[in-house]
Amino acid sequence: MRLLIALPLLALAACQVTKDDANDSVSVEYNQDVAENGFAAATNEAGNIAQDIANDVEQSADKVGNKVDDIQAGGPNGETNSN
Repeated sequence: MRLLIALPLLALAACQVTKDDANDSVSVEYNQDVAENGFAAATNEAGNIAQDIANDVEQSADKVGNKVDDIQAGGPNGETNSN
């Protein structure tokens, strides 16, 4: 979602504005290479964030699984499961 918000800003960053006071004119150029590089960097960062989230979820699931195993095996204080 945040990436969608950032895309117009990346496009705007690719614009180069030049003001010519002698001719009283302003020119705007769009640099496609800058826009493509910015978009590539944003998508790479989004991929890295997604991977970090997936790793955190996996680690949390492993911790929950370990706790469940401890409880079923009698727990750290020697309790037993009556099931």
